[in-house]
Amino acid sequence: MNTDRRKDWDTYFMDIAYMVSTRSQCSRRHVGAVLVQGKKLLGTAYNGAPMGVPDCSEAGCMIAEDYELVVQDGKETVVKKQRCIRTIHAEQNLLLFTDRIDREGSTVYVTDEPCWTCANMLANSGIVEVVFHRPYPKDTEKVSNMMKQKGILFRQLSGYEPPRETMMAVKE
Repeated sequence: MNTDRRKDWDTYFMDIAYMVSTRSQCSRRHVGAVLVQGKKLLGTAYNGAPMGVPDCSEAGCMIAEDYELVVQDGKETVVKKQRCIRTIHAEQNLLLFTDRIDREGSTVYVTDEPCWTCANMLANSGIVEVVFHRPYPKDTEKVSNMMKQKGILFRQLSGYEPPRETMMAVKE
């Protein structure tokens, strides 16, 4: 009989990413990220305005709209994407506040699937794996393809239940 009631490592580190996300002041989405090498936690970050600058809860969101031409099943469609440009994404902050040497061969756990910009940055960061929980369908296909090309393990943690106290409604 297994008496070990500890959480598995994926759950443990994703729980930490969700706890980190509670520091975010973003009204649209709280995102947390952690950098792990082996079983050693090397850094944490969350999404928000630059230090010393009013965040979205104080100054409101700065929404920018982008349009992207997507070809699916031979059919072209235009997809409208909205994003807040006041906020630095959790993955970007993680890369800003960790050392390259620590990132080499490491894993990033992030509450949300990285957007295209963050995926590009992660692809050049030295990490070898990205584990996420919530999908970001607008960029999934191209991000997955790029990660595969780079040889970075990219996986969604399915069946995972975040700590209840960390949850917020996500606005698209």
